[in-house]
Amino acid sequence: DRLSLAIEPGEVFGFLGPNGAGKTTTLKLLMQLIFPTSGRAEILGKPVGHVATRRRIGYLPENPYFYDYLTAEELLNYFAQLLGVPNADRARRVSTLLDRVGLGRERRFQLRKFSKGMIQRVGIAQALLNDPEVVFLDEPMSGLDPLGRRDVRSLILELRDQGRTVFFSSHILADAEALCSRVAVVAGGRLAASGRLTDLAEFRIRGWELVAMNVSALALDRLRPIATRLTEISSGRYTIELPLTETPEGAVTMLAAAGASIVSVNPLRDTLEDFFVQQIASVGAGARVEAAEGGHAGG
Repeated sequence: DRLSLAIEPGEVFGFLGPNGAGKTTTLKLLMQLIFPTSGRAEILGKPVGHVATRRRIGYLPENPYFYDYLTAEELLNYFAQLLGVPNADRARRVSTLLDRVGLGRERRFQLRKFSKGMIQRVGIAQALLNDPEVVFLDEPMSGLDPLGRRDVRSLILELRDQGRTVFFSSHILADAEALCSRVAVVAGGRLAASGRLTDLAEFRIRGWELVAMNVSALALDRLRPIATRLTEISSGRYTIELPLTETPEGAVTMLAAAGASIVSVNPLRDTLEDFFVQQIASVGAGARVEAAEGGHAGG
């Protein structure tokens, strides 16, 4: 709904929003799987759908579905033929990509035996078969275990370091924080915010959270005047929340001097989910006002 975006060459761009916000619809419009009622879009300087441009992009759909009687090797070999990958390069490229996404002997199993996470790995490999300049990934972490999520993050950063452009959608803020130079947040089909995460007021740090173990009574006494909250997780293990006015380094030094061990230090900020709720509420309020005034929202 009147969505306007510009993604720069060589950047990792995060397209964030809750389920139903319009992320997959936007990607399908760019891939010409569906068509807009108005507006325009360009990829690599050409209108979407331009044949020469299609050869230079890769796409992972949100829920990839493949011929499940084929093995991963057979499927990628088939797609490589469709993409015109030369015979001499085909087997090497398929093998290299399957290695890169972490599929070993499973590559010779029929896809019907694969878990959702394994199918996701195959989908990422097929999106890279044609050595694309721009890669579109719709929820690339979906169905992956922590190890798989780490592998995909590493792969996306490799693509960036190779000078490729990566446009990926997600509803998980941590993925965007770890990967993106810029993001756009959509709610109700409309652009709610865009820019660098560190520059968006909605996600600025509002405090610090420390997790420590072997915290003594003496350390607790020293922390109480500066902490906004102390929560005991288990015996001697605490979560300590600090206001933004208190630097975590001071608390870490204090805890270490009292014999405690630091487990983690993390910034506290509103979650993406909190932001979604606020934006959806405001979009809903705007829609009610338009309806009351007899207005019409364009597509």
